Amino acid sequence: MKVSLFVTCLVDMFQSGVGKATVELLERLGCDIDFPETQVCCGQPAYNSGYVKESKEAMKNMIKTFEHSEYVVTPSGSCGTMFKEYPHIFKGDPVWEPKAQALADKTYELTQFIVDVLKVENVGAKLEGKATYHTSCHMTRLLGVKDAPFKLLKNVEGLDFEMLPNANNCCGFGGTFSVKMGQISEQMVDEKVECAVGTGADYLIGADCGCLMNIGGRMERKGKPVRVMHIAEVLNSK
Repeated sequence: MKVSLFVTCLVDMFQSGVGKATVELLERLGCDIDFPETQVCCGQPAYNSGYVKESKEAMKNMIKTFEHSEYVVTPSGSCGTMFKEYPHIFKGDPVWEPKAQALADKTYELTQFIVDVLKVENVGAKLEGKATYHTSCHMTRLLGVKDAPFKLLKNVEGLDFEMLPNANNCCGFGGTFSVKMGQISEQMVDEKVECAVGTGADYLIGADCGCLMNIGGRMERKGKPVRVMHIAEVLNSK
């Protein structure tokens, strides 16, 4: 099965280990991975800030970049959601709407792809310790991926899992929200950190690097002993 990796800006610039783990995991599951080098930002930050016209140029580039891909897989529910929004953004455009729809139809968040397409729930991962899981807003509420991460995590050997209190609450990142509304964002991430610490977990796991960067940064500033990990890193643990 041929898979094109949509690596996202945050992975490319800050968390390259997540990209590596994603590739190694998918290759171990029998996928042939390619990385189209013309990929850039999906346009979400500009689009969410109201720069619709400007963001469309980035979107068109991404549509062309993955036009001939069989499957597009990304370790980000948020960026995967953005691809799903393309058909609505280009609605009525006779050239770009059908191309946008084709991209949306073949795009999957990593855990969604493993469970729903590859039909795998046990990837043979091993990680000792206690963990809790942060459900990101875009991935659960917009993309609709809710069960796949838990199906995979319950089969990680050695991992003791504890549900996160107030799991549906936003961590306060929200892309540019954390910049524009810094004080509110700080209060939101503080609540998330305290909930995670309260579980006694060694690891807080998530599937969106923006959330993890926000929570992990706050954990470090507050001196909390919880390691923040992307689910790709967990599932690639041996």
